[in-house]
Amino acid sequence: MSEAWVDLGAAKAGGVLLIGDHASNHVPSDIELGIDPALLGEHIAVDIGVAEVAALLVARGAVDAAILGGVSRLVVDCNRDEHAPGAVPVASDGHAIPGNALSHEAREARLDRFFRPYHAHIAEVIAAARPAFILSLHSFTPRLASDPGLARPWEVGILYNHDERLARIALEHFAAEGLNVGDQLPYSGKLLNATMDRHAEANGIAYVGIEMRQDLVGAPADQAAWAGRIARLCDAAMLKLAA
Repeated sequence: MSEAWVDLGAAKAGGVLLIGDHASNHVPSDIELGIDPALLGEHIAVDIGVAEVAALLVARGAVDAAILGGVSRLVVDCNRDEHAPGAVPVASDGHAIPGNALSHEAREARLDRFFRPYHAHIAEVIAAARPAFILSLHSFTPRLASDPGLARPWEVGILYNHDERLARIALEHFAAEGLNVGDQLPYSGKLLNATMDRHAEANGIAYVGIEMRQDLVGAPADQAAWAGRIARLCDAAMLKLAA
C-alpha cells in the first residue's frame, strides 16, 4: 500500500489494465495548498466519477486491475512530464494554488514522494504482467470556469497519440452506443498523453484515453452506465485486437 497510488484487482498477463491518474482528491494533512477546501470537489482537483467507474469495472471482471493515483492532481499531476510546470501546478482554471510555489528542493521532494513512485509502480506492474491493452480513464468538465461561454458538448472524448489501434475501436464503439463522441476532444492526445506515452506507447501496448463528461458520471446510476459501456468496449477490443 502506498499514499502515491491505490491498487484494485490483480494484474494479469494478456488482460486489461486501467490507469486513473486523477482519481483522487486526497491532500495529505502535511501539505497546505492554500485554496478554498470546496475546490477539492471540483474538476481542478479530481476527475469526478473515475474511481467509482474503475471499481465497478474491476468488480465485474471487465478490467483485471486498476492503478489509481492516490492524491489530488493539485498535489501532483501524474499525467505530465515531471519537468513540466503543470506537474506541480501553481494555478488551475483561473484558481491560484499558492501552496505549490515551491523551491526546487521542495518540488523535488514532492515528486520523490508521489510522482516517481506512482510511475515506477505502473512500470513494475506492466513488466510483471504485460496487458493486452490499457485504458486511461479520465473525466472532463462541460465548461471551464476560465471560459464559461465555450461549451463542451461531447459526452465522451477519445485521446491517443501515435498508436490509434484501440482508439479507432473505441470511437466506433461509443458512437454505436449513441454517444456524442469527441475524436481528440476536448483536447488532443497528441499534446496531453504523458502517462500513456510513457507506459503504453513506449512499450508498444495498445491503449486508449477515455474522457467521460463529468455531469454525466457523478451519480451512481450514471457510473454504472459508464461501467457497462466500457465493459462492452473491453469485450469488443479483445476480439478485434486479436484478429
